[in-house]
Amino acid sequence: MSDLPQISEAEFEVMKIVWKHAPINTNEITDKLLQTTSWSPKTIQTLIKRLVTKGALTYEKQSRVFVYTPAVKESEYIGQESNSFLKRYYDGDISAMLSAYIENDRLSETEIEHLRFLLSQRRKKGGN
Repeated sequence: MSDLPQISEAEFEVMKIVWKHAPINTNEITDKLLQTTSWSPKTIQTLIKRLVTKGALTYEKQSRVFVYTPAVKESEYIGQESNSFLKRYYDGDISAMLSAYIENDRLSETEIEHLRFLLSQRRKKGGN
């Protein structure tokens, strides 16, 4: 999917729940979000409806309950957002972004080791 829907921060919170627990019904989404937000159930229902309208969620009615599944893969959406951030703030130069993070101590040793691991795996696969 090349043109993924643009979703707000609040809608992203809903998507995180659906990505993690799909298929999931309206009440389950609401219960999970009430534990971490101060939103009303009506607000959560509105966010769900917006995500359906944008094509980020699909639903199926099972008896009297709506059950939701993501129409967008989490990895695709995160990748799109990462690319957008990279282009906007670092002119698409990932080296510049990583340098800025490292120079400002925004990466822990564990994160740096993980990056080394990912790069070594990429090298083994013959990536550019």
